[in-house]
Amino acid sequence: MIESKYLQDNIQNIQKLYELPTLKHFETHSLGRLLRLSKIRQYEQGELIIKEGDTDPWLYFLLSGSVRVVKEGIGICEIDKKGEIFGEMRILDNLGRSASVYAEGTTICLAVDTLAKDRLKHDGDMDERLDLMLLLYRIFAEYMSIRLRVSNEEVLIARKENKALKRKLKLLIKKQSK
Repeated sequence: MIESKYLQDNIQNIQKLYELPTLKHFETHSLGRLLRLSKIRQYEQGELIIKEGDTDPWLYFLLSGSVRVVKEGIGICEIDKKGEIFGEMRILDNLGRSASVYAEGTTICLAVDTLAKDRLKHDGDMDERLDLMLLLYRIFAEYMSIRLRVSNEEVLIARKENKALKRKLKLLIKKQSK
């Protein structure tokens, strides 16, 4: 992994973040705060980004490339859309990482250190800090809703296939018992 220092909240960096669909609704001052908590990380093919069970504080926005999500050695999904987030579940529930995440090819991410609150300037009041957290939680909720809908569809398909296989198995058993 190649990692930058913490980013500066200059106008060029803020404008680059506005290119991410995920962050286009943020206000400039909120993006500045997010930048001060962030680093750019580059990973190469197969490199581990998140390890299942770990308790690190990082949240990721995909800038380029793609990642593969693996749970207990089984591939769950691939994330390949610019601006998509991953690593949010650990931040929400404070439990260990639910899956591992690996780079697929060269992958660049905006990595946000959710514990680096001391990196925020102390000139803002508590309402502004809460505003930043509320925006992050809104993004989490939107992505989790999308992923839950996809999971529901996959469960439905699996249940239909299971039901069909059970019918075929019953028919086979019935034929063999005759």
